[in-house]
Amino acid sequence: MCLGIPGQIIAIVDDANHIAKVDVSGIRRNVNIALVRPDGIEPGDWVLIHVGFAMSKIDEQEARETIRTLQELGQAYRDELQMLHQSQIE
Repeated sequence: MCLGIPGQIIAIVDDANHIAKVDVSGIRRNVNIALVRPDGIEPGDWVLIHVGFAMSKIDEQEARETIRTLQELGQAYRDELQMLHQSQIE
């Protein structure tokens, strides 16, 4: 299962290629933010991530509610975090 998971922008690490370091439940990975750049993305913002891309900008309340709901999925959420942990976008 591939879930959209909220993550918080930590830093823009490659401005030219639209890559940001994002924290997803304690896992930090590079994510492509090209699709949400028009929304004015900066460190501290929350985004919904799917297959290595930030798909939309969300507010902190929505992010926390989504994380809580995903945690209720149990193993599916843990599997998704494991896949994220094993991924690498450079």
